[in-house]
Amino acid sequence: MENPRDLAERSSDLRDLRKLKDDDGSMRDTYTLLVSAARLKARQILNEYPTGGYVTILENWRQLPDGQIEFTIRRLPTAD
Repeated sequence: MENPRDLAERSSDLRDLRKLKDDDGSMRDTYTLLVSAARLKARQILNEYPTGGYVTILENWRQLPDGQIEFTIRRLPTAD
């Protein structure tokens, strides 16, 4: 059976490889925070980045075994 730390590292490595594949001009940021802090951070980012030329989306999220929330924010260029 695989050690949880090894699994987490492998998952992180795969996530980094996916970032390299997406050459669409988008920007991704991943955060890991306690539930209340994650909610505030996501809201802050969504409110902060309605800037022209980009669309900001919450790409994915999950709750980790320790109760923290991991989420990825993606900013995609628009065709204005």
